[in-house]
Amino acid sequence: MTRPSTAPAPATAAPVGLAMGYDPGTDVRAMAEQARTAEERGFSMAFFSETLFTNRDSVTALSAFSTATERVELGTTQVVKLRSPLVMAQTAATLDELSGGRLVLVVGAFTAKHAARNGVPLTDPVTTLREYVETIRALLRGESVTYAGEVVRMENASLNFTPLRPDIPIWIAAASRKGLLNVGAIGDGVLLDAGASPEYAANAVALVHAGCERAARDPAELSVAQLINTSIEDDPAAAVAHMRWEVASKFTYASTPRAKMSVGEPVIDPDDLPGFRAAFERGGKGELARAIPERYVTGLTATGTAADVTARVAAYRAAGVTLPLVRPAAAHQLPSLLDTFGVPAA
Repeated sequence: MTRPSTAPAPATAAPVGLAMGYDPGTDVRAMAEQARTAEERGFSMAFFSETLFTNRDSVTALSAFSTATERVELGTTQVVKLRSPLVMAQTAATLDELSGGRLVLVVGAFTAKHAARNGVPLTDPVTTLREYVETIRALLRGESVTYAGEVVRMENASLNFTPLRPDIPIWIAAASRKGLLNVGAIGDGVLLDAGASPEYAANAVALVHAGCERAARDPAELSVAQLINTSIEDDPAAAVAHMRWEVASKFTYASTPRAKMSVGEPVIDPDDLPGFRAAFERGGKGELARAIPERYVTGLTATGTAADVTARVAAYRAAGVTLPLVRPAAAHQLPSLLDTFGVPAA
């Protein structure tokens, strides 16, 4: 079994993670190598997003990351109901064992978009998420679980091995007001969505804290991570050009900007949305990307020179994000990203 090295890891000035998984052109071997390099450069986490767009799956990717690294935390998203609670607990415990106790499991709500794409009947997202978290935690503690919920129904289910850690951290991927309030009741941390401003992050963190207050929990105990799209170029205009496709992806479904606006995203003007929809229907994502104003690109991401991006990530931290998870807009930008946020290469 791979165990964390006893050698001290190089440390960046503040915790930062490298986010991967969205680029269909980067295979899992290459991502594992990127995770290893990020560890060498002092990054705190290598994070993999299992996306709606059905790129590589999280189990395979985290297995590769586990064997390529020794110290860095390994985080991944999984959407509930696409795997049963027992399978998710089994997988989480196995990955945690493989990595020597470095897994952070980030569970996301099962939405109408996931139901339509996977052919699985939709159930209430908040209830489904809560019942999954309750049963996964019980299974990881070694309990025999009999559960009769609205969504989850199990009888005498249990793991047939003892997990390395019965308290694997479970963060909640949340984007809506209801989801963010729910984090305070059930999560060890929260993952805020990409394509959002520092002002949005501050509003989202306030909702998480309100949920903690309702649940009589100390918000200081929760991790606050956010996926941050970054585009670093010497020429700011080139940085914007590379980021347009990513920002456009946040407007292909009407529910995405609607959820962000419900939290308080000041960059999004609701009067712009019909024009974005018309552009997408007229010419797909390419036409939509051309229709997105530059202020959306710079407002919803960290885009520009290395100094611009550094200042922008600092703004997310000031908003309450304790772990920025930076994701480059283009593969060639990764060295600049590592240079900007990591320790110098040996």
